[in-house]
Amino acid sequence: QVQLVESGGGLVQAGGSLRLSCAASGSIFSINVMGWYRQAPGKQRELVATIAGGGSANYADFAKGRFTISRDGAKNTVDLQMNSLKPEDTAVYYCNTNLKRRSYSLYADYWGQGTQVTVSS
Repeated sequence: QVQLVESGGGLVQAGGSLRLSCAASGSIFSINVMGWYRQAPGKQRELVATIAGGGSANYADFAKGRFTISRDGAKNTVDLQMNSLKPEDTAVYYCNTNLKRRSYSLYADYWGQGTQVTVSS
């Protein structure tokens, strides 16, 4: 079994900051990419940011300059620092990892349960 546990969501005023954290645990052999996605009411889930094992990060246009993704390979954690938050950032944020559980396994995607981020105007 693999578990992704997210924390750090909440309510913040526009212009404020939040830090989301996600810890992967369980039967994990190797993690490839870790990332964050979000889904606002009535909208499709969308990429926020991803980070590869070597530290190379990829951001959605709306996240560039405001959000920073980081990971700790030893702890299997990924964080998302969100600054200058806007009401349109309101969504459920999901942690995602692409990992293999055994040396002979294929890489597969796993998702956290989601954490609510609400930005008030």
